[in-house]
Amino acid sequence: MEGEKRPAPRPPYEGLFADGHLVLWTLCSVLLPVFITFWCSLQRSRRQLHRRDIFRKSKHGWQDTDLFSQPTYCCVCAQHILQGAFCDCCGLRVDEGCLKKADKRFQCKEIMLKNDSRALDAMPHHWIRGNVPLCSHCVVCKQQCGSQPKLCDYRCIWCQKTVHDECMKNSLKNEKCDFGEFRNLIIPPTYLTSINQMRKDKKTDYEIPASKLGKQWTPLIILANSRSGTNMGEGLLGEFRILLNPVQVFDVTKTPPIEALQLCTLLPCYSARVLVCGGDGTVGWVLDAVDEMKIKGQEKYIPQVAVLPLGTGNDLSNTLGWGTGYAGEIPVTQVLRNVMDADGIKLDRWKVQVTNKGYYNLRKPKEFTMNNYFSVGPDALMALNFHAHREKAPSLFSSRILNKAVYLFYGTKDCLVQECKDLNKKVELELDGERVELPNLEGIIVLNIGYWGGGCRLWEGMGDETYPLARHDDGLLEVVGVYGSFHCAQIQVKLANPFRIGQAHTVRLILKCSMMPMQVDGEPWAQGPCTVTITHKTHALMLYFSGEQTDDEVSSTSDQEDIKEIE
Repeated sequence: MEGEKRPAPRPPYEGLFADGHLVLWTLCSVLLPVFITFWCSLQRSRRQLHRRDIFRKSKHGWQDTDLFSQPTYCCVCAQHILQGAFCDCCGLRVDEGCLKKADKRFQCKEIMLKNDSRALDAMPHHWIRGNVPLCSHCVVCKQQCGSQPKLCDYRCIWCQKTVHDECMKNSLKNEKCDFGEFRNLIIPPTYLTSINQMRKDKKTDYEIPASKLGKQWTPLIILANSRSGTNMGEGLLGEFRILLNPVQVFDVTKTPPIEALQLCTLLPCYSARVLVCGGDGTVGWVLDAVDEMKIKGQEKYIPQVAVLPLGTGNDLSNTLGWGTGYAGEIPVTQVLRNVMDADGIKLDRWKVQVTNKGYYNLRKPKEFTMNNYFSVGPDALMALNFHAHREKAPSLFSSRILNKAVYLFYGTKDCLVQECKDLNKKVELELDGERVELPNLEGIIVLNIGYWGGGCRLWEGMGDETYPLARHDDGLLEVVGVYGSFHCAQIQVKLANPFRIGQAHTVRLILKCSMMPMQVDGEPWAQGPCTVTITHKTHALMLYFSGEQTDDEVSSTSDQEDIKEIE
């Protein structure tokens, strides 16, 4: 035992060295992922800056996407891609790495032709290869295109015709493009080139170049609100740019309607049509711009206005036959067909003048333009509460269903509180200069159109008390009363009728005391003692689509036919 050697003690620095290794590996395991994440984010930001630089300098309308909605192949490398960029004017789709090459190699839609040897009354097809629409057919063999899992077949970005690779011939490449199904809505680059030359020569007879496009040519201008309809307007802008000339498509949040409508002055007189994509507020904004054109002496360039409803209520679009709301249930091509089939009608527009009491009449009266309706009482209170909360958090009010749920909440609250009771003691009402005695009401509604409250036909009513259909072009206003928020709810579900006060050409309402909520076309405010005068202002040229009828319209029409038979 004594001869055994004891192990030599370990120097203290070896333990420290082992602990140092442990600390080093711990730091590496923590810092390395952080470094990799930072490096990746730095590279991603550099790529984004590079893409934005290309987007800014490019003539294409490039847009980023994280996932294409259909099988897609890069137009440069022909590889299958899930994400990348696409042009919302010509439809090109590319991988991120091929973006710069595609921008240099492929030409986008030409708004105007260059001053070259091409004739101004003829324009060849502009073909791009691959990513043709689903269920498209070849113009030569009539078979389906784009069925192979690769970059194949061609599409003309103007007429939207498709053709197989093997069916493409030199004669077809040089063939004159007729602009396809929507030729009567498209402003051709050849026309704008001719107009540009005429303006240089100080000529204004635009009927000469327009005569080459036929008598059925009614060019369409798209005015879309990209913030309407859960931001659906942004996607619609791209779809319309692909089908039409991009110069015809405007985002009203970037280009005000009065500026966009100046394009009408380059078109033949009384030929232009406008499609407003947005809610009733956007439609009113456009119609105000049309009135400004009249003030400037541009009456002969006034367009007819159609509506694609993207708002919450959409009562005006419903009155004009365009439905209660658009959520992509029909393709954009069908929307354009409906615009071509629509008929022109007139819409009364009214001036609402609010004169405050007191102040020795030093304050200028407030003036509004009414297209739909004016009201004081519970429905204006609901609109005021909704508007106040939407101003605080607009991102929370982007859903049409959620917006209606919020209206329901405030309506239920008012049923309990009754903030607008005894309205008949607070106001005086005159129709065409004659004072009207009012029962115990909580609200008064002055109607110009047939629909109110998101699709309710207020004036006609239901049951045996049906009245003649209200018209929006007869110069008459329909005035009704409601007994409260619960009564409004009963009317909307067809369990009650409003209290019909009468019809008039001029309506005068005097608020004698207290503050009351008021609204004009969904724009609410709190109003003190005042005098409200509603008089006829002008007419607006609108487009009415009769292809679809709601259940209310069918029942109202049948009721009117029954009344005529009895008479």
